[in-house]
Amino acid sequence: MGAESTPDLESAVAEHYTTEALLSRIRSALSDMGADPDAPRPEDLKPVDEFHTGGIAATEALLTQLAIAPETRVLDLGAGLGGTARHIAHRYGASVIGIDLTPVFVETATALSALVSLGGRTRFLVASALEVPIPDATMDLVTLFHVGMNIEDKAALMVEAARVLAPGGRFALFDVMRMADGALMFPVPWAERAELSRVEAPGAYRAAAAAAGLAPVVERNRIEFALAFFETVFARIAEHGPPPLGIHLLMRETAPLKIGNYVEALKLGRLAPVEMIFAKPG
Repeated sequence: MGAESTPDLESAVAEHYTTEALLSRIRSALSDMGADPDAPRPEDLKPVDEFHTGGIAATEALLTQLAIAPETRVLDLGAGLGGTARHIAHRYGASVIGIDLTPVFVETATALSALVSLGGRTRFLVASALEVPIPDATMDLVTLFHVGMNIEDKAALMVEAARVLAPGGRFALFDVMRMADGALMFPVPWAERAELSRVEAPGAYRAAAAAAGLAPVVERNRIEFALAFFETVFARIAEHGPPPLGIHLLMRETAPLKIGNYVEALKLGRLAPVEMIFAKPG
C-alpha cells in the first residue's frame, strides 16, 4: 500500500490527536492535584502540555542552547497544547506563535494561555507546518518538538522553516528518529498504525536542511536521557499510580500500550529522540 498523500496524512494525524472534552478534563485534573483550575500557574500545566519525551526537562535542554530574549520572534510548529510556547513566553519573555493541525489542541492551547495570563504573548493557529501562514523572514527562532514523525515531506518542512526565518535565525527541533532497522510495534504515541508514522533517520533531516539552505549548528542523540526519564516515570507510577494530570489524557485508553511500544523500540536501539539545531545564513 502506498504512502498517503499529504492532505490525507494531515487529516489522519489531526484525527489521531483529537480527544473529547480535553479542557474540562485538564481542569478537573488540576483540581485533583490541588491546583486552582481557574488560575493555575504555568508550571502546573507541565505534566500535560509538554507532549514529548522528557517533558519540560527536554524543552529546557534544547532551549538553553539558544539565545532567546524578549524581542526574539518565535514560531512553534506543531504546538499541541501550547506548553513550549508558554514556557518560552514565561521563561524568556518572548512572543510566540504556535500552529497545529488539530483544532481541539489550538482551542485548548488558547484557553490555557488565558488561564495562566500568557494570552498576550502567545497566539495559536490551526495550520500545517508545510504551509505556515507567516510572512517570509519574520521569525528569529522556529521550534519543533516531536512533530516530524507525522510529516512525510521532510524537505518541505525544512524549506518552510527556512522561508519564515530571518537571516541568522535558528531552527531547533527535537524529534524521534530511526536509528536502526527492525519492526516497530504499533500503536505509538504519534501513530495508531504504521501508515501514519513517518519516522526517518537523522540523515534525512540533515539532507533536507542542507537542500533548504540551512546550516547545521549542533546535533545530540538523547537516548540515555529518554531511557532514564521513562524509568523514573514507570517507577513513580508503580509506587503512586498514574498522576491526575499527564500526557495520558492526550492518548485515550491506549496510552500505556503506546508508551510501552515506544520505550521498547528505544531499548532495542531502533528509535531515539534527537536534538538538531540549524541556522539560516546571513
